[in-house]
Amino acid sequence: MQIASKRIHSGRVIDLDVDTVRFPDGSVGQLEMIRHPGAAAVVPFASDPRGKDPTVLLIQQYRYAANGLLIEIPAGRLNPGEAPQVCAHRELLEEVGVKAGRVERLTTIWTTPGFTDERIHLFWASDLTADKPAREPDEFIEVIPKPLSEALQMVRSGEISDAKTALSLLFVAGFILQH
Repeated sequence: MQIASKRIHSGRVIDLDVDTVRFPDGSVGQLEMIRHPGAAAVVPFASDPRGKDPTVLLIQQYRYAANGLLIEIPAGRLNPGEAPQVCAHRELLEEVGVKAGRVERLTTIWTTPGFTDERIHLFWASDLTADKPAREPDEFIEVIPKPLSEALQMVRSGEISDAKTALSLLFVAGFILQH
């Protein structure tokens, strides 16, 4: 339980607090907590998701923290007051340049609950129509269409090492697209 909180840093993406907390055994201590508004991520299906080996639209994106390129699904931070599904639609357009006729919830995950309150809401999308991407200045993205079977193999081999992407692909394959 939080007893007190002190803001150490406010940034564009995150805030850093030092919280004084009461632990389950009654002891008290301090924890550094990264506060994040949350995010949405979406697996876009460029072909019928229920068809044989549907095509998903992955993105290859430069990530400074990873010191290079990662293969991911489109994702982004929630704007203040923005619903996660609205964010998923917005990120599809911004990063991939598509609008979705259908966006469905998969699940919500904690990214790293040891030091941040960030949660990512995961979705899948279909019935895509092309539009113009509207990327942010720090987004360097290439859209990479892949058959789902190949994307899953990329998870297995470690070529896809981004957690939200790996989990989302495994989730759709295991729970959504069962025939």
